[in-house]
Amino acid sequence: MGNWIINHGLSAFILVVWMGINIFLFVYYYLFYDQGPQFEYTRELLGSALPWARAPAAVLNFNCMLILLPVCRNLLSLLRGSFICCGRTMRKQLDKNLTFHKLVAYMIALMTAVHTVAHLLNAEWYTNSFQGQYGPLAGNLSMLDDSSELKTTYLNPVRSNSTTPTLLVFTTIAGLTGVVITLALILMITSSMEVIRRSYYEVFWYTHHLFIIFFAGLVFHGIVIRPSKVLELQLVKPGFKMAVGQYVFLNCPAISQLEWHPFTMTSAPEEDFFSVHIRSVGDWTEDLIKMVENLPEGGQGPKMAVDGPFGTASEDVFDYEVSMLVGAGIGVTPFASILKSIWYKFKDSDPKLRTKRIYFYWLCRETYAFEWFADLLQVLEKEMEERGMRDFLTYKLYLTGWDQSHVNHAMVHFDKDTDIITGLKQKTSYGRPNWDKEFEQVRQENPSSVVGTFLCGPQALAKDLEKKCVKYSDVDPRKTKFYFNKENF
Repeated sequence: MGNWIINHGLSAFILVVWMGINIFLFVYYYLFYDQGPQFEYTRELLGSALPWARAPAAVLNFNCMLILLPVCRNLLSLLRGSFICCGRTMRKQLDKNLTFHKLVAYMIALMTAVHTVAHLLNAEWYTNSFQGQYGPLAGNLSMLDDSSELKTTYLNPVRSNSTTPTLLVFTTIAGLTGVVITLALILMITSSMEVIRRSYYEVFWYTHHLFIIFFAGLVFHGIVIRPSKVLELQLVKPGFKMAVGQYVFLNCPAISQLEWHPFTMTSAPEEDFFSVHIRSVGDWTEDLIKMVENLPEGGQGPKMAVDGPFGTASEDVFDYEVSMLVGAGIGVTPFASILKSIWYKFKDSDPKLRTKRIYFYWLCRETYAFEWFADLLQVLEKEMEERGMRDFLTYKLYLTGWDQSHVNHAMVHFDKDTDIITGLKQKTSYGRPNWDKEFEQVRQENPSSVVGTFLCGPQALAKDLEKKCVKYSDVDPRKTKFYFNKENF
């Protein structure tokens, strides 16, 4: 036993570690997709096939990262030279590179089989769910879209009764690339059999170069662009100082040397960088988002010229004891900066914080617009509860673009503790706010305060809010007064 440990102990340890990582990845991601609340509705459509497809995918990613390392001869030579001061046992492991390469390949083949079968079942169950074969809940979920206007993203990708599982596989990027990389893998594995490798070495050699197609297909196989098409750009500039709600003009010479576009900063002054959120609404923003999406891992991003920051009405938000913040769509960006800054002030127990209460309203046409900002609200929600200041931040979210499928979805899950769209405890309302009701509530809860009303949104909403500020302000200086402020670029 002692001799075996001396000769094979380290090899066995490496294999145990490798297998342990594989088992951990499989179990972790299986449970993540099988029990995670964020995938509850997808599981209603796909059942257990969802975790059986995603868990092998995680193992495949890990092993596809390893598969080429044992056959990189220059790397092995470099390592052998680096290990010259180590014992023979350590250097001997490099001589077993092909054995490890084969083991990784076997794991890739096994996980590919499981992954492929599970996704074929997914295609079948997506089709059956759309056709109503699994009951009304699956049928209603299949009709849910992320955009009632664009209708580009759905929980169920099947959109027609004429769509078959085969058609679904061969008309999607994931399906097509999956077929290509699976065929390439089959050819590489079969041509690596010893009888072929020894008798027809050229077949083995040239077929093995399909790894180029395999990895190219693998890159595109895993791409999913966020449906919200919102890019968060974090920039660092020496000596840069900002206040909440301020904006900058950005120029990207790689796109156009003459175009400068204004963006409200979504970072807080307390952070060591400044950030903007850029929504794809035109040629310039689309080109910038595509440029960032196509960057290689760890690649250098495009150079950006910055002009600013410049002041806005939102800078005055901390001058009021009570503030009403109203954002429409991407117009929520200045209030992201404000809410972040408040969070930092609470963490640091800033004695200068004058604000006692904030009412935050966010109006969006599409469900996916809530994605990037909901995380911040969840942090603030938890922070306020832990500090016993639940009443400090009152926020209300409104989905203004909705149809009957959204209502059906909400009705099915009305008893959930968290909102089905944002995951927040505050439920999303459907339609537009009743501003008379909202202003009356603020006036009753703050009978002797000066309330700052801030808007970043369309002009029609600005006119409406300005009228409400006049209507609900009292001439008595001891009673509530509303002052209207609007972002202008």
